[in-house]
This record gives sequence, structure tokens and C-alpha cells, in this order.
Amino acid sequence: MHTARPTQIIDLFAGPGGLGEGFSSLGRSFEILVSAEMDSAAHQTLRLRAYYRLLKKHCPSHLEDYYAYCKGTSEQPWTPKTLPYWEAAAQEARQLTLGDEESNRELDDVITTSLDCSRPWVLIGGPPCQAYSLAGRSRNKGKVDYVAEEDHRHFLYKEYLRIIQRYTPSVFVMENVKGILSSKVAGKPVFHDILRDLSFPDEALGIQGSGEKYRICSLVTGDTFHYGDDPRDFDARKFIIRAEDHGIPQARHRVILLGIKESLLSSPLTLGTRRSVSVMDAIGEIPPLRSKMTKQKDSVQSWQTTVSDHIDDLLAALKHEFNHLNALIPALEQAKEDIKERESSGALRYPKNQQDNLAPPPLSSWYRDENLDIWLNHEARGHMPDDLRRYIYASAYAKSFGRSPKGHREFCLPGLSPAHKNWKSGKFADRFRVQLAHSPATTVTSHISKDGHYFIHPDPGQCRSLTVREAARLQTFPDNYFFQGNRTQQYHQVGNAVPPLLARQIAEVVRDLITQETPDPEPHHQENLSLD
Repeated sequence: MHTARPTQIIDLFAGPGGLGEGFSSLGRSFEILVSAEMDSAAHQTLRLRAYYRLLKKHCPSHLEDYYAYCKGTSEQPWTPKTLPYWEAAAQEARQLTLGDEESNRELDDVITTSLDCSRPWVLIGGPPCQAYSLAGRSRNKGKVDYVAEEDHRHFLYKEYLRIIQRYTPSVFVMENVKGILSSKVAGKPVFHDILRDLSFPDEALGIQGSGEKYRICSLVTGDTFHYGDDPRDFDARKFIIRAEDHGIPQARHRVILLGIKESLLSSPLTLGTRRSVSVMDAIGEIPPLRSKMTKQKDSVQSWQTTVSDHIDDLLAALKHEFNHLNALIPALEQAKEDIKERESSGALRYPKNQQDNLAPPPLSSWYRDENLDIWLNHEARGHMPDDLRRYIYASAYAKSFGRSPKGHREFCLPGLSPAHKNWKSGKFADRFRVQLAHSPATTVTSHISKDGHYFIHPDPGQCRSLTVREAARLQTFPDNYFFQGNRTQQYHQVGNAVPPLLARQIAEVVRDLITQETPDPEPHHQENLSLD
């Protein structure tokens, strides 16, 4: 069910728009008033997606302008007929640095003029997580002058809290990394303060306001934290959502808080589980590519020769010295044949062919757009020749043994050890990791923007890391979601996002919560999307 008018959404720290995409996918149920993101490339993606949604909703006959831009037949996504929607998209998607005085003022002006506070509305978003993530905290420990209490990123959630306190949304959804549960500042758990603050924003900010308090609910168990509860008595792990349990082809574990006004009578609801989706379920139909090469001239011939020579060396070692790994031989021999067919390294806009649609994935209706005859953001990155040797070995190993090889003991063939002084310490045992074909992927993180070592494609015959489009599919972005910026920026956006399909399931819970309070006078409308 949904209200007669769409529930209003404000999206903070929006990134490329994963959370907003999930809510918007429910059609008439939600409408984004404003989304705020500081990064320029992510903001470009955010605006382009807002434009697509506006055309789809208000002017579907002119969606051809969007597709022309995607296909590269137009240098800009709008024409004179659709320029008003492009400009409207700029009003929705704002490049703002929350915490900055000018940006805060602009955001407040937009909310004050656009938000109808007499109707239910929802705040969504995920404050930046670098200060909370385990990797970020590890990096910070290595900085001699690092002081956690002076790291403003620990307190960016208060910008989110400020909006809750001032404008009192009916419901809020706040997402962050699992590391936020163990992060400490001045020896105190940050998350305890966050729970207390979110449950009573007036008191947290020392401002006399509406007096509204919030229940902080688990979408997994339904357990609820109320104002006055002791955070030490609450098992915060109940806020962790395991994306793979909800039909996402990725083992992404994130803290997601559902805040509900205490004054609302709505009963907490939880997410249902869905069947598992594997890596190849998600990316198996995407065309195979060869990687590019760095540190030397790149060409089809040089790549094929380099990879073929690596395979010959590995096969020779297996047959003469490493008999316990002979199970790799069929996979390597097949890869040697496959690389003869690999000529293209992909492109920002890569043509589709008939074979791409022969095996629909489980989430076909979610991913595909029949109006798009290209693959967007499907371009392989370059790899050094020595890494190609490691990639072909690791992917053949994973295909043969059903797991990715680890550490120096399993990367034991000649030429596989990287020039890393700590390689044999065990600290980097997972440095080269294959995404297993028949399991959900490991967490797609922003680190994918730096190198592809943790995201090796499971097909040995491609000998490469994942493309932006493949990573986007693991994150459940629809195929017509066009990531802007350079390739590094595209990877970064994908890695930092909330999976839109998971966001949609959260949106369904929020929609049902709100309709408990405001029964729909219209007949029930069933959203037309089958995912099971």
C-alpha cells in the first residue's frame, strides 16, 4: 500500500544514489525532494539518475534523450525539449559538503521551501565511514599525529542528527559500516553515543525543539532501542544486515538503523530473507574481456602472448615439481584456449550482441533495460605482467578447488610471490582474491578503485579484475545506471554505495510503516517487479 501522494524523501551523504534508487524504484510510493553529496563525480552520477527518473515519470516519450547520451550519439543528456527536466534534476541533486556553513544553509533553504512537514517524510543516508571502518582505523594508527577526537569524520553523523532534530522526519534510515560498532573516541564507544543521540535529538544537541523521541529498530530482529535504555545492555549486532541473506549477490554486512517517531503507533517490521544469488548469476551474461596491460605497450597480441607464456610456465612447474596441484592443469589448459578469443578490453560504452541475452540472470527484471543496446562502464583496467601471472593462477585455483588461494604457501609456484617484504608474514594472505563463481561475492569496497587484487574475475580465460559494470551488478545497480567521472571515480562510487535492491526492500518496510499511520484511500497498488 502507499499514500495518495508519494512520501517525501531527503537523502544525505547520497553518494551515487544507491539508497535513493531503492526508494525511488517503488514508483508512486516515494519521491526524492533533495539528495546531497559532496564528491563531484558522484554528484554528476546522482544528477544524471535524477534526470532519468524525472523523464521516466513525467516525460517518458523523451527518454530517448537519456539513451542517446548513454549510447554516445549525443554529447549531452538533454535537448531543448528536455532541458527543464535536466535543470529540475539539478534542483534535486545538490553538491553539498554537509558541515560547511554555506552548504548547510543551502540545504536548510531547500528543505524549508520544498518539504511539506504536515505529511509524513523520510530521511535516508549514510554519513562517511572512513573513520569507523577497520581499514580506516588501521591507517589512522600509522599516522603519528592522528588524534581521533580531532577527526571530524567521527562526528559527521551529527549533521544527519541536526536535520532530524530540526525537521523531525516520521522515519529515518541511517547506514554505516560494521566497524562503527567497535569504534572508540577517548576510550568510549562511538556507537553508544550515536544510539542515545538519535533516540532524543533535542537533548543530544542541547536545543529545545519538538521534544520528539525515536525508537531505533533492528530490521533483522525487530529489537528496539528506546530513549533511556542503556546502550551497554543492547546487542548492537542486531543492527547488522547481511546483504546475501536478502538476495544480493554479495556478502556485504552493514549497520542499518531504522528510526521511528515514538509518537507513531506503527509496529516495527523486519526484512524477509531471499534466496542466495551468486557472482555468476549476476555477471555471467556480461561479455568476456581481456585485461589491458601496464608497464609495457598494450595490444591484443602482447596480452595473449604474455598470458600464454605464464600458463606454459605454470603448467611446466605443475608437471615437474608441484604434483599436489595437478588439479589446476585442466583449468589452465582451457584458459590457454580461451585467451585466443579475447580481443576486446571493453569500453565506457560497449556494444551488446545477441548472445548477451541468452541466459537471463535471476534478477533479470531488475538489471535489464531493453531500450539499452550497450553495456555501460564495462572496461577492463590494466594490470602489470607479473600480476597477470598471479591472476591466471588464482582464478584457475579457485575454479579447480572452489576457493581462492591464500598466502605464500598456496602461491607457491615460481614467479607468483610479489616483491613485498611482509609477504610471508601472513598479514597479506588474502592479497589476491578471486570472487568465487557459485557464491555471493565478498564485500565490494571503495578499495576496488585502487587495484583489482581483491576482485579477480572467476573466469581464468579473462585473466583480469572486475569491471565497473560487473561490480555494479554485484551491488545490484540497474544496467541503465550510468556512472560518471573517470574509471577510478566510478569504482569508488560503486564501492561506497548501498545496494539499491537491498534499499528497495528497506523502502518496502518503511512504506508499510507509514501506511499503518496513514491508510491509503485508494485501492492497493501492487508494484510490478518479480525478483524471486
